[in-house]
Amino acid sequence: MTDLGMPETRYAHSGDINIAYQTMGHGPLDIVIVPGAFSHVEFNHELPGFTAFLHRLSRFSRAVTFDKRGQGLSDRVSGVPSLEERMDDVRAVMDAIGSQRAILLGFSEGSPMSILFAATYPERVSHLILFGGYARAGYSVSDEAFEAHITVTVAAWGTGQLMKTVIGTRDENEREIALLGKYERLSCSPGAFKTLILMNRRIDVRSILPSVRVPALVLHSRADVRVPVAEGRKLAAAIPGAKYIEYGDLPHACFAGPCERLIGDIEEFVTGHRDGAFPETDRVLATVLFTDIVDSTRMAVEAGDQRWHELLDRHDRLAKQTVEKYRGTFVKSTGDGILATFDGPGRAVRCALAFGAAAQQIGLPLRAGLHTGEIEVRGQDVGGIAVHAAARVMAQSGAHEVLVSRVVTDLVAGAGLKFTERGAFELKGIPGQWELFAAAQ
Repeated sequence: MTDLGMPETRYAHSGDINIAYQTMGHGPLDIVIVPGAFSHVEFNHELPGFTAFLHRLSRFSRAVTFDKRGQGLSDRVSGVPSLEERMDDVRAVMDAIGSQRAILLGFSEGSPMSILFAATYPERVSHLILFGGYARAGYSVSDEAFEAHITVTVAAWGTGQLMKTVIGTRDENEREIALLGKYERLSCSPGAFKTLILMNRRIDVRSILPSVRVPALVLHSRADVRVPVAEGRKLAAAIPGAKYIEYGDLPHACFAGPCERLIGDIEEFVTGHRDGAFPETDRVLATVLFTDIVDSTRMAVEAGDQRWHELLDRHDRLAKQTVEKYRGTFVKSTGDGILATFDGPGRAVRCALAFGAAAQQIGLPLRAGLHTGEIEVRGQDVGGIAVHAAARVMAQSGAHEVLVSRVVTDLVAGAGLKFTERGAFELKGIPGQWELFAAAQ
């Protein structure tokens, strides 16, 4: 991981294939997260809740994510990888990080491979955890219905419509849907996705479920619209001694929902206890946004108390609406500005730009500063170096300007945002030189 808390992408060698992976945390346990039908280890962090989910896991483990061959940042391959080749990829990642034995956390389509790996190599798997999983793709759907569904899905590939059902969003905001569409396109091509899903239709690991001898935890949600909850129940019933926990409010991608209970269940299963109370001070990775009304004192004097208070009220309402639109957390008003946090840096930058443009329409010149790093969550407030850094970045910006730190530009590369170099600055109370950039759409 970098000093700013964002994991670096590295590559493991699985034969002649390069497998992209990231690690987060330094706990005594290794949790290898086996993804579903598509993934992208870097763009994953733009999805709501994903980074926070990994940070919570990293409290008691070293959390490992990777892209299977043919997906995301891993090498593209001809044809569709077999389950055996996918097992090789997991083993290669474990070898690359020096993990002799790990917990496998299989999501969705990653579940059958995780089951096969655990049954084949029990000496390398300490625990098997499955979420939103199944033993046989397609369930009881007829071939005709299955193929019709795939045809519709592939036709809409890259538009974000599939990812909407995966993360459980009903948001019709065009920018949000565009982000999900980009995630689909970066994960794999529509042709590769179709080939993969059609091949998965033939996968059936039901016969090996009784051979799983490692401790197993099966998790599923009744709110999962991609894989029916009945499939999770079948898995738990067929794996000897498996523990089953069912939720009522999590989407297929559990990290996008209220998953603190789920993480606690995982922690208790693998360690024998749970952090439980979630301490008052919680550390998570976030993008911090500070804004400020430029020359507010002079404007207040010229406007008069009543008019100025009316403008501030409009400013605060506009701020909360804009932050909510971009799925951020409005932390507080600072009098003539705001503090907000986001779990996706791209949304944070777009929010700052949109808020600045909207405030300009009501005659308020704003300046904004953003930085991504670890923050301390203290009840309804936040603290930490990243918060101070964002405030210092804002202090360098001018009217109608959104300045961001270097780490923000690195994390949103390819997201369609434009940045202009503003030079290196010394930020009060924070060591080192900071490269700052002005953002634009």
